[in-house]
Amino acid sequence: MTRKTIVVSIPVSKDCLSRLSSLYDVIALPEGLGSGSPSLDRDVVWAVVTNGSTGLTGDQMANLPNLEFACSYGAGFENIDLDAARQRGIRITHAPNTNMETVADHALALMLAVSRDICARDRALREGNWATIRSPRPTLSGARLGMIGFGNIGQAIARRAEAFGMQVCYTTPEPMPGVTQPHLADAVSLARISDFLVVACPGGPATRHLVDRAVLEALGPSGFLVNISRGMVVKTEDLVAALGNGTIAGAGLDVFEGEPNLPPELRDLANVVITPHMAGRSPASDAAQIDALMSNLAAASTGGALTAQLA
Repeated sequence: MTRKTIVVSIPVSKDCLSRLSSLYDVIALPEGLGSGSPSLDRDVVWAVVTNGSTGLTGDQMANLPNLEFACSYGAGFENIDLDAARQRGIRITHAPNTNMETVADHALALMLAVSRDICARDRALREGNWATIRSPRPTLSGARLGMIGFGNIGQAIARRAEAFGMQVCYTTPEPMPGVTQPHLADAVSLARISDFLVVACPGGPATRHLVDRAVLEALGPSGFLVNISRGMVVKTEDLVAALGNGTIAGAGLDVFEGEPNLPPELRDLANVVITPHMAGRSPASDAAQIDALMSNLAAASTGGALTAQLA
């Protein structure tokens, strides 16, 4: 049987490439389809592996005339043109819930790191300081947590926060069925009653710059912002100003606009903790994402039912 050809347009682990290569002909383009070799035979590409950040445009689909299937390696899919896929009969899936526990763990780590000032005090201690860095810092117990977005990841974060004794409220376009935490109508109202504001909503045009100056001013000078969603949800210019002038106390960011290039205005701020879009990465989540990908590829190759089909 002729092996099908897959383009992997994102960085993935060696284990993922190995498992894919055992069954398919794999073309690895970790910098994206736009970086493809001129010798790439676009006529043979059957499937594409991408993610929400890299996406897959209608033009890219059109340039792969025999493309039948694409999978987002993770939960996000905001930059995949689903309408174009439907028009071309290309089936699209993603992998929800494969990394939500890891993302939720990371969100709590950022909340603790920024509120307890762990990174800065670690550096100061190594430089010989002691008495001057032993001042009190806020903690999670008894604090109020506002969640922007309350899907599977948001609710996983809430469960952990409640175990710390936090009070949780959330905002979504409509109240979530079957949850007991209070719903607020908008991000400003939520920020106004929050000590910690965690962004866990999908990216895309509907949420671009949802967290702006008004939201940050409502969060206030003792409030902390954490973003494990997409960089575009937070307006960088307003966040930098808020961190610099004390409008908010600090921020923990796993994502930021312009990735992977860290805005220099953020680099020099002492009251922000930043990680390189790795909240969903762990051995367990990677294994789950590979399993989901392999399962959907096998189903797609035989015309079977897909898990978490989007188009």
